[in-house]
Amino acid sequence: MDVSVYQWQGTVVSLALLQLVRLQIKGLQLTCTLLAVILETCQSSPRIHLLASVHRCDRCVVFLFSTDHQKLEREARICRLLKHPNIVRLHDSISEEGFHYLVFDLVTGGELFEDIVAREYYSEADASHCIQQILESVNHCHINGIVHRDLKPENLLLASKLKGAAVKLADFGLAIEVQGDQQAWFGFAGTPGYLSPEVLRKDPYGKPVDMWACGVILYILLVGYPPFWDEDQHRLYQQIKAGAYDFPSPEWDTVTPEAKDLINKMLTINPAKRVTATDALKHPWICQRSTVASMMHRQETVECLKKFNARRKLKVSDSRCCCTRWGDPCVCSKKNHCSVAALLENLRDEVFVSKPLVHSADKGSKISQSQSQESSESANTTIEDEDVRARKQEIIKVTEQLIEAINNGDFEAYTKICDPGLTSFEPEALGNLVEGTDFHRFYFENALSKGKQPIHTILLNPHVHLIGDEAACIAYIRLTQYIDSNGMPRTMQSEETRIWHRRDSKWQNIHFHRSGSPTVPTK
Repeated sequence: MDVSVYQWQGTVVSLALLQLVRLQIKGLQLTCTLLAVILETCQSSPRIHLLASVHRCDRCVVFLFSTDHQKLEREARICRLLKHPNIVRLHDSISEEGFHYLVFDLVTGGELFEDIVAREYYSEADASHCIQQILESVNHCHINGIVHRDLKPENLLLASKLKGAAVKLADFGLAIEVQGDQQAWFGFAGTPGYLSPEVLRKDPYGKPVDMWACGVILYILLVGYPPFWDEDQHRLYQQIKAGAYDFPSPEWDTVTPEAKDLINKMLTINPAKRVTATDALKHPWICQRSTVASMMHRQETVECLKKFNARRKLKVSDSRCCCTRWGDPCVCSKKNHCSVAALLENLRDEVFVSKPLVHSADKGSKISQSQSQESSESANTTIEDEDVRARKQEIIKVTEQLIEAINNGDFEAYTKICDPGLTSFEPEALGNLVEGTDFHRFYFENALSKGKQPIHTILLNPHVHLIGDEAACIAYIRLTQYIDSNGMPRTMQSEETRIWHRRDSKWQNIHFHRSGSPTVPTK
């Protein structure tokens, strides 16, 4: 049976069962080997993969469970925009009775990097051909206003096991839509070793982040190891932000200057000066490979790449195991069912046994013990949890900016952060719902201290709940310290909840509820 699994991000919590099932979705009959791999993303969205052997058409069905329907629809919408021979194509997205199905190309060739190490011959020209296909897929994404944000070896698949099969870009779970060359802060997302300097600096970013990742991938394709590496993730990030890579001897001595030039253009720290996908495809090392790229077999690269593959597979199994290539399915005689132990035994050549799992009281989920260390143990892991943390920090930061505007009596700054239709419940309104900012203008102009006396505000226990990509709620206790008219230090306390909505890449406060003390000390 020809089987394949389409890769998605997630942390493997358990391998539940392996059995033969028959599905019929809108008339599309599929005989599948169902591997129930329960995945949990940062959105607490478990996903189940189907290994599909398709009788009527070459399709792979991905069976999704998620409470974040907006995110699933965005992912499907993005995939529908992309129709290119070097991108795993979405044929249909179906929602029935709370279950979600995405019907993709059946991709059976496994990972590109695994295929390379199995080749008898691999040269710089082969690397050029690989990166050309990757650049073609990225260029198609960028033309259609899509930034992938998670380019890495695990997401580079081969259409089939045939020699010369096309490279396919997969997994658009972190992809975003942008307008033209728009630069904005879309959150901290990606995989550590492939993150760009601007993302690590938390600067506005856009399409150039994909080109940086392409530079990292090309570097690995040529020598078998990454340009940035450190066991300590903080030091790794410092390397990336500084663009601290080189071309050491002897492995780089046999690489042509043109290949190094393209890498340098991709790994340019300034995103405005970084080469685009369109221009990279015009580079002589790409478009004139027959005369520019070396044809010498790179055995040392293959050996290094084998070690790199083994290391990243082990890292993935320790944290988020997203497998893209499996052996023949295990079929048991007893009701087509087998235990996890039997499954692992039959797939021992493909599955890496993970470290012991421990319970995390904070997240209510199981995590690997290795994840408690902030190191490159997770260097091959897509950081969506980092993205969530960064977005929550955004909400805390903009809330602090709003409080600062209030403390300073700066009504202009206050109105820039608040939506014109802001609604509020607060003690000053005597239990009434207030709409707009005119009610607050009176206090800014007549009652607020305007900074004449020192004021210090602390937000205690801020709790942020993200509502999709464009909204959030924050609840906190607000302690305000000030000096009264007698020169004595005083403290006021209030409990506040604020609702934020992002419009045009800017967060605006659209509603708040406050109980307790007035907003700030009066004159």
